[in-house]
Formats: sequence, structure tokens, C-alpha cells
Amino acid sequence: MTRGAAIPLWQRKSVHHMVLMAMTYFLVLAGLVVLMIPFGWMISTSLKTLQQAFAFPPTWIPSPIRWRNYPDSWNYMPFTLYLRNTVIITASSMLGQVTSASLVAYAFARMRAPGRDLLFMLVLSTMMLPAQVTMIPRFILFKYLGWFNTFKPLIVPFYFGGGPFAIFLLRQFYMTLPLELDDAATIDGCSRFGIFWRIILPLSKPALGTIAIFAFFWRWNDFMNPLIYLRSQHLRTLALGLTYFRDETGQTMIPWNLLMAVSLLIALPCLLVFFFFQRVFVQGIALTGIKG
Repeated sequence: MTRGAAIPLWQRKSVHHMVLMAMTYFLVLAGLVVLMIPFGWMISTSLKTLQQAFAFPPTWIPSPIRWRNYPDSWNYMPFTLYLRNTVIITASSMLGQVTSASLVAYAFARMRAPGRDLLFMLVLSTMMLPAQVTMIPRFILFKYLGWFNTFKPLIVPFYFGGGPFAIFLLRQFYMTLPLELDDAATIDGCSRFGIFWRIILPLSKPALGTIAIFAFFWRWNDFMNPLIYLRSQHLRTLALGLTYFRDETGQTMIPWNLLMAVSLLIALPCLLVFFFFQRVFVQGIALTGIKG
């Protein structure tokens, strides 16, 4: 190419694409840094002494690093008991939500019945109701049933449908599966439940995993419902225990280093679940259906 010749079009497009990608990565990296600052500060504070936590100007790297904050904060209150309660509520409600939502979604997606679509729209319309609207009627109902100050209001409702969002997500996934699978199984003598159990569920692992991950996050971090229905101290969950951590210290200065340490311990299961199951989560959201 001689001097002064025009730059070929493919080179200009390549340079433009590289600049655009560089700007995109820079913006994503900048957003990541902004989002990670509070998390990094929580880790830093959890390893400081109480005096270092209130020092000004603040320091990011504690000296010395105080690892004892983690066992001290966990033993400050009966968090082992709160962990057991949280695991019971989370596991039981997650199982109920996945099981019931998969059955209801299967009926909406694969079975024909008069008024099926109208009933499905009615189920979806409940998503527009704020939780505050149904809070008092639900409390009166569970109070009348004698479930107040028990785990039942936090577990039993998920065995009756699993919630409109879970039903919607699973129904949309089921509808991507060919109906010919049901016809072939019926010809082979498979029952309706057999089709659901032997064919639909094995093909729906990404969607079921997504619902399970959502259910885990919602129940593990749930604060409002345990606050409403649980009164006894031995029934508290981790979210409630973390709130009462500040109120029951009995100190004029809140031990923020211990509070950050126990907060990190409570958030750790959610981080691990998303880290190890992010591929299942992405596949379920994408609703790719079957392959091959």
C-alpha cells in the first residue's frame, strides 16, 4: 500500500470494533468495581478491631488482621440455632415450591381443559398484587388456624402452587418441548403422570434448577415473613438474628466489626450457590428447550 492511500474498509471496521469492545469492557469493569466496593468494605471491616472500624481516615487493609471476629461474632448470639431454623424453612419451602409449581405448570402447558388459558391469566394477575395487600388477610388466616409462632406459615403455602412466577417460568419451558414426545409416550402405554415423571422432568432440569435457586435466595434472605409470624427467640432465622444483633448488644457503640463478620458468614451460602450453579441458572433463564 502506498503512502496516502485510503485505509481499507475492513480495517476501519476492525478498528471500530476493537474500540467499541474496549469501551464496553471498560464500562463493565468500572461498574463491577463500583458494585464490589461495599462488599470489599464489609470484608475489610470484618477483619478489623472495633477501634480500627471507627478510625478516620479509614483504612482498607486491617493491621493486624483479626480472624477471631468470625467465631466471636457467630457465638455472640445462638446463630447455630438460627442456622438450623433457616435451613429447615429454606429446604422445606424450596422442595414444596419446586414440586407443586412443576405439577401446576405441567397442567397449564400440556393438558387441555376448558378455561385453561383464562385460569392461567388469573394466576398471573396475582403477581400484580403487592405483598402488603395480602399481608393482613394471610396473618388473620394463619392466626385462625393456630399456626402463629410456628414454621407452618413459612412452609405450607409453597406446597399449593409454588407461586405465579415459578408456574409461569416452568410453563414457558414446558411449552418449548415438542408435543410429539407426549404422543409417543402415550402410544407406548405411559400414563399422564408417567409422561411428566419420566420425560418432562428429566428434560426440564435447567428450569427446575432456576426455580430452586430463586426459592433458596428468597427463603434464605426472607426477613418480613419470619418477623410477622415468629415471636419466640428459639424460632428466629438468620435474618432476624442479624437484626436483633444490633438491638441486643447492650452497648452504646455497635460492634460493627462483628456485625460485618456475621453478615459475611450469612451471605456466604448464597454466593456459593450462585457460583457453583450459575450455568444451570443461565440455562433456565434462557429457556433453550431440548437439543439434539
